[in-house]
Amino acid sequence: MKFSENWLRTWVDPDMNSEALAHALTMSGLEVESLESVAAEFSNVVVAEVLEVVKHPNADRLNVCQVNVGEPQSLTIVCGAANVSVGIKVPCALVGAMLPGNFAIKQAKVRSVESYGMLCSKKELGLADESDGLLVLPIDAPVGKSIREFLELDDKLFTLKLTPNRSDCSSVGGIAREVAALTGSAIKPLEISSQPTALTEQLSVKVDDVTGCPLYCGRLVRDVNAAAATPAWMIRRLERSGLRAINAVVDITNYVMLEMGQPMHAFDMSKLSGGIVVRKARQGETLDLLNEQKVLLDEDLLVIADESHVLALAGIMGGIGSGVETSSRDVFLESAFFHPDIIAGKARRFGLATDSSFRFERGVDFAATRMALERATQLLLQICGGKAGIISEVRGALPKREAIMLRSSRVSRVLGITLESKQISVLLARLGFEVGEKGENFLVTPPSFRFDLSIEADLIEEIARLHGYDNIPAKAPHADLTMLPSIEQHRPLERIHQMLVARDYQEIVSYSFVEELGERELCGNVDPVHLQNPIASNLAVMRSSLLTGLIGALRFNLNRKQARVRLYEVGSCFARAGGKYVQSQRLSGISYGESLPEQWGVTAKPVDFYDVKADVEALFAPNRLSFVGASHPALHPGRTARIESAGKAVGWIGELHPKLLQRYDMAQAGVWFEVELDNLTKISLPRFSEIAKFLPVRRDLAVLVDESVTVQALIDSMQNASVPYVQEITVFDVYRGKGQEIGKKSLAFRVLLQDTQKTLTDPEIESSILKLVGVMNEHGAKLRM
Repeated sequence: MKFSENWLRTWVDPDMNSEALAHALTMSGLEVESLESVAAEFSNVVVAEVLEVVKHPNADRLNVCQVNVGEPQSLTIVCGAANVSVGIKVPCALVGAMLPGNFAIKQAKVRSVESYGMLCSKKELGLADESDGLLVLPIDAPVGKSIREFLELDDKLFTLKLTPNRSDCSSVGGIAREVAALTGSAIKPLEISSQPTALTEQLSVKVDDVTGCPLYCGRLVRDVNAAAATPAWMIRRLERSGLRAINAVVDITNYVMLEMGQPMHAFDMSKLSGGIVVRKARQGETLDLLNEQKVLLDEDLLVIADESHVLALAGIMGGIGSGVETSSRDVFLESAFFHPDIIAGKARRFGLATDSSFRFERGVDFAATRMALERATQLLLQICGGKAGIISEVRGALPKREAIMLRSSRVSRVLGITLESKQISVLLARLGFEVGEKGENFLVTPPSFRFDLSIEADLIEEIARLHGYDNIPAKAPHADLTMLPSIEQHRPLERIHQMLVARDYQEIVSYSFVEELGERELCGNVDPVHLQNPIASNLAVMRSSLLTGLIGALRFNLNRKQARVRLYEVGSCFARAGGKYVQSQRLSGISYGESLPEQWGVTAKPVDFYDVKADVEALFAPNRLSFVGASHPALHPGRTARIESAGKAVGWIGELHPKLLQRYDMAQAGVWFEVELDNLTKISLPRFSEIAKFLPVRRDLAVLVDESVTVQALIDSMQNASVPYVQEITVFDVYRGKGQEIGKKSLAFRVLLQDTQKTLTDPEIESSILKLVGVMNEHGAKLRM
């Protein structure tokens, strides 16, 4: 919201300078994004009248002018502007004036003719980057008056960064109301009265959708001179608010919007067919907007129409076919309240962001809708003349303002200060709230222009704003510190981060939105969750895996000559399940390059499946994992495993598919893993076991098995058998090749046996070993002698 300080001070004039006023607004929640001067600094420039213009005797393109600057003697000034003429009034920089850019005006001889000043254009005064000639002032401009005073160039421009909840401050009147409440200054309300009706005509108005448009007011005004000049003061206020002047009728509707916050529209009656109808758009209807954009209307859009065609997008923009031009004679003024839910998001559908939609989708003061129409009529009759008709009004069920219970005790508790009931009542009354007392509490009814107040906390915030955040002392909190319980069966996420960082992984954060093609190829997801309004065409679906983001980050690093990359991410993944959306938290990582940083003590080796498998096992420890061969669309067909815990699938691990290496120009295969975070944070409770005082016994078992039998299956079977005295079983050798049958492999296991109470005897050891051999025999294993 941009506005002129001078305009604001015609409403309310607090005893503070511009900077103090900007600080007060910012501290109240209305952030002043910028405060700038209307014009650059210059001095000694006055309004002058050109009395005489004659050709310069020594120059074809120069004129010698006699200029009245309000002194007894006229000044002789040489001027080269093409638009200089007798009778016009222009800015004149007198001798001694200092113009923008430290340009000093001196008495000078121009082609043998003395010149005692300079007639100025907008560019020379710093009001424009380019100008075609002198700045011609209104004919009633007082000669000799300072141009800064006449054009109000000492004005300041405020730009507010309004939050979506403060639609009440999207007008100069709303900001003035806020300043009056903050400073206690008196506000000067507009003097608006019902305008006299010279016509008995009344245009028919029909509202088919009273939910979307619960209040519609309109008035016919005939014999209007739309070609009348818009007053300079109005143009100045419009331009300083960021709007350009168009014609008198349109300027008036824009001015009322800036003044009162009520968007308005004017229709040319000669372009209408019958009365006004507020309805939903019909299938196939189109509209040429005022910005010359042609749009196909959806059936959920609210439109303003007549009996034959659509005239405007309600609350957004009018149509070019019914707009007012300088030749228009009869106009219909519209002032309506459209429900925010009907307007919200509709302008963005067509790539529009209009002043009207900005206000309507946040909420407009419906109590001022008819008053704004009267104000527009008042200005129209003053500037353009004409005869006003009777107001046409259709009224439905307007939003109700329910009373909110406010407890004094709650105010003190939240703000940390004690406020008397009278103080609270006065502060709320200054905001225009209806305040009723109920014992020590209050029943507060928000005004029609505040759509953001619905609960007690909203009112407490208002009290804090007006009381002043600077007036609330900062106190150190006093509280008893209680140590929170630490659940041993739960591994904190922070600990998981620490473990990954300790293993050289670096965290990334990527978009939850991914490309649909990548989601299908990398994750095999043929039915991804689509976004209704994607921020880009290549970010149209929600990810079902973190793999896409990791590959993108890996490529980013490889393109910047990083030879060893280890990345991880913790994030949400999304999918459909049983007609519903499912969101899960996952941990995913990728490793590329050498398994260890380059060093003299270890021979360089590319990272492989087993390096990353060790990382995953360390993350899950002490929980046991199984790695079952499987297939995944993004992973190498023979180097992929499904990660299982307690018989339940919890993730994936494997080398990237060769087709991905070729597509992304990778020199070697990266290894990727992804696990469900819930399974990673749950760990088994540690149990006490007595430390043995007796030496362990080692036995090595070598067996011959089919290639199809996995080491993991044998180890799981032996561990699940709970053979007495067996403490540890690990594989230490795998042999294939010369001397072995085709389709067979030799496995060697190390078995540690121990008892905490005694030294094991040979029969006890042999008994346990035979049981282990029996378990392996179930898998077709044969003991090698």
